[in-house]
Amino acid sequence: MGTKKNVDMSTKETTVKVVEEVTDAQMDAVVNDDSLIEAKASKETGYGGTAKRRIRSKKYVSIRSKVDKTKNYPVAEAIALIKSLSYSSFDGTITLDGVVREAGKVATLSLPNSTGKTVKVEIVTDEVIEKIAAGTIDFDVLVTTPAFMPKLAKYARVLGPKGLMPNPKSGTVTSKPKEKKAELEKGSFDLKTEKKAPVIHVNIGKVSMNDKKLVENVEYLLGRLKDQMLQATISATMSPSIKLELAK
Repeated sequence: MGTKKNVDMSTKETTVKVVEEVTDAQMDAVVNDDSLIEAKASKETGYGGTAKRRIRSKKYVSIRSKVDKTKNYPVAEAIALIKSLSYSSFDGTITLDGVVREAGKVATLSLPNSTGKTVKVEIVTDEVIEKIAAGTIDFDVLVTTPAFMPKLAKYARVLGPKGLMPNPKSGTVTSKPKEKKAELEKGSFDLKTEKKAPVIHVNIGKVSMNDKKLVENVEYLLGRLKDQMLQATISATMSPSIKLELAK
C-alpha cells in the first residue's frame, strides 16, 4: 500500500481585480461602434467573479455630449443632428428603433422614398423551379400564383428556413404576381417586432440621402404607427441615438 499524504482541503485564496466602476451614463445608447473598450466589473456577478461590460470610446462620449438626453427632438431637427453626429468612414445607415404596444406583425408599409436597398423579386415559373432544384437562389422575395404552390411544396425545406416560401398571409401567393412584384420592388414590407419583445427596427435610409427624403420616411412611419408607437429613437451606424417627438 502506498504512503498516505495529508491533503489541504481549505479553500484557495481568490484574487479579485478591482477596476473603475462603469457608470450607466457611459452605457446609455445602443449603437454599432468598433472602438468599444471592454471593462470588468466584479460586482455584477455577486460571487467575486468578473462580468464584462463595455465603455464607450472617447470619441463616442464626446459626440454623445452634443445630444440633449432629456429632449424629444422634432423629426427634421433629429435628422439634421444625426447626420452631423455620424462618424463612420462609410455611408452609414440610419435606423429607427421603436417600442410598440404589442409584439408580432405591426403593419405592411411602403416608405415614400427608397432607403438605398434594392430588393430582387422573382415570379415563379417552371424555369425558376428548375433553378431552385439546382440550388440556385438569387432572389430576395419569391412571388407565385396558387397554381404553382403544389410544385413549390417540394422545396419548402429549402425555401422555408430562408424565409422565401411564398405565403398567402404575406401576399406573396396571389393571382396578380406582377402587381405584387412591382409593389415589393418599390419597398413594400411587413414590419414585425422582435420575437420576444414589442421592439421594431426600421432602415430609414443612408446618411448621404437628402434630408427631406429622410424626414418624409420617418414622418410616414410615425404617422402610420401613431396609435401603436410608445417611444422611438433614430441612430446612424456609428452615432449616438436621438429620442424622437412622436406624432400627436
